Amino acid sequence: MLRILSVVPKFAVTALISLAIVNLLFGVILRYFVGAITDWLDLDPVPFTWVEEVGELSLAWLTLIGAAIGIASRSHFSLSVFVHRLPESAQLWIHRFNHALIAGVGLLVAWYGFKLCLLNRTLATPGLEINLAWLYASSVVGGVLIAIYGLAMMLSPLPQGEQQH
Repeated sequence: MLRILSVVPKFAVTALISLAIVNLLFGVILRYFVGAITDWLDLDPVPFTWVEEVGELSLAWLTLIGAAIGIASRSHFSLSVFVHRLPESAQLWIHRFNHALIAGVGLLVAWYGFKLCLLNRTLATPGLEINLAWLYASSVVGGVLIAIYGLAMMLSPLPQGEQQH
């Protein structure tokens, strides 16, 4: 189960990055090439409001899932000014406290994201008419993943690079 929780988000982020790149390419083509051609031929313009909506949705999901992956892979920025001079037991408790805070923030994000999903479930995007709850569901999924990964890091031992005597 934990292996699935670590692999599926990485595949999702890879797919979202690919979607965002292709979407951006379509947006450029529609805006600058197709728009110029339809103007030149005096045709009705091709609507491309959907490009912005797809970009917004993919960016929201990509950001929140990516933040959780960063916690699991310990790739977020950390500054060790004082803690590394403390005894290993104190370092471990500070490590646990920091990751408990991260898990708490993840749960807070998930909770408020859920409330936003409920509040906006009757609204839809103007172009694709996608339920706006899908946009805010990214914070629920990302927040839950942040909380799970934060708790997993809290229960894990200190990485070897962080232990200094």
